[in-house]
Amino acid sequence: MTALSTKPAPESQPVGLQTKAEAAKPRVVSADEDIPLYEARRQIYPQRVHGRYRTIKWAVLIVTLTIYYFLPFVRWDRGPDAPGQAVLMDFESHRFYFFFLEIWPQEFYYVAGLLILAALILFLMNAMAGRVWCGYMCPQTVWTDLFMAVERLVEGDRRDRMKADAGPWTIDKIAHKTLTHSIWLLIAWWTGGAWVLYFADAPTLVVQLATFQAPAIAYIAIGILTFTTYALAGHMREQVCTYMCPWPRIQAALTDEYALNVTYCYDRGEPRGSVKKAAALKAKGAPAGDCIDCNQCVNVCPTGVDIRKGLQLECIQCGLCIDACNNVMDKIGRPRELITYESEANLEARLAGKPFIQRIIRPRTVLYAVLITLCCGLMLTALIGRSSEGLSALHDRNPVFVRMSEGGVRNAYTLRLINKQRVERTFALSIDGVPGAHLEVVGADAGKLVIGPDQTREIRALITTRDKLPPSASLPVVFRIRDTATGREASVTDHFIGP
Repeated sequence: MTALSTKPAPESQPVGLQTKAEAAKPRVVSADEDIPLYEARRQIYPQRVHGRYRTIKWAVLIVTLTIYYFLPFVRWDRGPDAPGQAVLMDFESHRFYFFFLEIWPQEFYYVAGLLILAALILFLMNAMAGRVWCGYMCPQTVWTDLFMAVERLVEGDRRDRMKADAGPWTIDKIAHKTLTHSIWLLIAWWTGGAWVLYFADAPTLVVQLATFQAPAIAYIAIGILTFTTYALAGHMREQVCTYMCPWPRIQAALTDEYALNVTYCYDRGEPRGSVKKAAALKAKGAPAGDCIDCNQCVNVCPTGVDIRKGLQLECIQCGLCIDACNNVMDKIGRPRELITYESEANLEARLAGKPFIQRIIRPRTVLYAVLITLCCGLMLTALIGRSSEGLSALHDRNPVFVRMSEGGVRNAYTLRLINKQRVERTFALSIDGVPGAHLEVVGADAGKLVIGPDQTREIRALITTRDKLPPSASLPVVFRIRDTATGREASVTDHFIGP
């Protein structure tokens, strides 16, 4: 009796030399072989590397973290009695401020549009260059990179950390570990502290936090984010990408053979061997690959992947293995890009001796680009045509109508008038759609409804008609407000219900 296992091929058998059928065929093992259902985490010690992609990652890290940590302190003048913070999620006044934009709760569709736009951009990035988001811009990647940099700075590079972890606990080891984790906690605390600054005036909240006068929820939020940042970036690292994040599984269903991925060019690298072994093989006229099996591509990988085994779930496409391999190729005088961003279609075409294939423009990329353009166009149109006044109506549900003693029918509504400008405005309320209707605003004049600057006002409106209505009537009624100074209008439609 046998069982199937999907364990990778042994190191001695390069995957690049297998056929597709052989690579896809599961390994047959004995049924009594103990196969664990969960593989315990093995400690990964990424090695320092220099190169083009490492530089890009440093640039992205610096830019994104600078924006995240310092954006709450950027000021933006919105006039008197208005928040002066450029980016602010003000729960107290139910507003979201983003520089010149002020988003009200009724305009949440802007946020939904941004989320849709972000998803489409992510899909396009995946169609173009695989998991490039994961390798460069994902928050988990950015903060893990920062934590690893601190670890290397304090404890040394790969060999120093491996040697220290394998040795006994000494005063020097304890001091280095304590310093590393202290800096990690400081970064994690700053991360949590920066997040809460987006929900209140940043300078004011900083003073309140320092003097222990801030709301309890602020300290709780900082504590939670400090713990999660420290745990995810300092301890869990690649496990978040492999086991917790759904994107690796989703993107696998969205990609195709023309997407660029970090690829080991096994047609050029195999068979592997040292520099001396390769020279000896070439002297005999035997084939010899450029890969010298130095394992530098594995040593620098933040997830511990051997890219020479092919594209794997754990690979975040960061390109650090490309930098490591290029550095080795430069030292031994062989051409660069043994590991490179390459599409599966082009690799197979090169193996078959066919012309170079690079299809950036194809149906799925065109579709994503069109959808992104359409989404941006719709949001921009909505933004340009955005009104500075608004109106919403809620019909009373119990009772839905009242029969008057003189034979008329009355419906009651709760209206909310919105003034999005920074000045006081006066509106006149009117209705259309109900024959013989009489409008009454409880406690106010329907022709002079005053709303303060950047405020809303809730009123009770009563509509009464003595005209004869058809049985089980449900007539559309239009509420309309008009600015008495500028003539700008807003309207909303509800229903007038009869017996």
